[in-house]
Amino acid sequence: MKKLAVVTTHPIQYHVPWMIRLAEKQIMVKVFYTWEQSGSGNVYDAGFGRNIQWDIPLLEGYEYEFMDNTARWPGVHRFMGIVNPDLIDRIESWAPDGVLVIGWNYHSHLKAIRHFHGKVPVYFRGDSVLLHERWFWRKFLRRRFLTWVYKHVDYALYVGSNNKEYYLRYGLLSTQLLFSPQAVDIERFAEPVTLYEQQARQQRDALGIPADHLTVLFAGKLTQVKNPDFVLDLAEACEGLPISFIIVGDGQLKRGLRRRATGKGNIHFMHFQNQRIMPAIYRMGDIFIMPSLSETWGMAINEAMACGKAVIASDKVGCATDLVLEDKTGIVFRQGDLDKCVRFLRKACTDREGLAEMGRNATALIQFFSFSHIVDSLERVMEL
Repeated sequence: MKKLAVVTTHPIQYHVPWMIRLAEKQIMVKVFYTWEQSGSGNVYDAGFGRNIQWDIPLLEGYEYEFMDNTARWPGVHRFMGIVNPDLIDRIESWAPDGVLVIGWNYHSHLKAIRHFHGKVPVYFRGDSVLLHERWFWRKFLRRRFLTWVYKHVDYALYVGSNNKEYYLRYGLLSTQLLFSPQAVDIERFAEPVTLYEQQARQQRDALGIPADHLTVLFAGKLTQVKNPDFVLDLAEACEGLPISFIIVGDGQLKRGLRRRATGKGNIHFMHFQNQRIMPAIYRMGDIFIMPSLSETWGMAINEAMACGKAVIASDKVGCATDLVLEDKTGIVFRQGDLDKCVRFLRKACTDREGLAEMGRNATALIQFFSFSHIVDSLERVMEL
């Protein structure tokens, strides 16, 4: 039985399920968590502006170990926030046949990539894209550095089209790349559909949303990069139409957003909602919107599509190329193109069946972005 060591910062609801599935295969998995301070499960999230403790189990069904993190200011928002003096020794004592590192941009992760290169196969998983690069000199320096980083990687698992282009730009060959999609627990978001729809109706009624209104849902951190102000711009442009907008989440912009929305009956707010209730939250909306200024992927789009929802996404959302097919599963708009979104919503108001068809298409497409596909990709790469 082959052994795979996985190096990642902390338990994440988008990773743990495929780790459990991989552990059930003929591959022995051990996860080395490098952000020791996250071991309690209750960590501060700067984007939400609050401590977050997920309400689904993330430390069951697989082998793991939390590494001592001696960083002066521990955390995942800085390179020197993850410093694990004994990480390499602990991995070597377990004697893996391969090492999978998730993210290079931490001191210990980069050190592990460099150390194990040439000793055992080094696999890499990340979701970086080229969509957000601007300045020439910065591109030049970044290209030299990242080309050096990825010289230490044997195979990279790309999560989508934009991520694949990123790896090719920075020196990896197509023969070193395997598709390993970004995925969510599709089954958990899909069923039990009757219960989720009932909960969604109750939530909509509690907000006072008219039964005949089309509903557009935003769910995420209320920060500048997530661009929730665009949702208010859209709501103002749609005044007079039978459309309501729901903004779900917390963050530094919430007070200003609420103030701006004062007196506007078509805009509703909800606080941060945890994972167990999210399948119902997505069903409160007929359409999910992600207007981000920068988004390497956009996992909430996977979740919304698993709930059968059409999507509006900005062209800076990494997954839009793969998931948001024009007028099939939703639309993609260029930053600032409010008119396209308004036209789409006007049409949706009068063509509910067409909108429902987009939702069905979304459900069908998202099946190809599953945990089982991630497991298959890891099984294949360990056979190479």
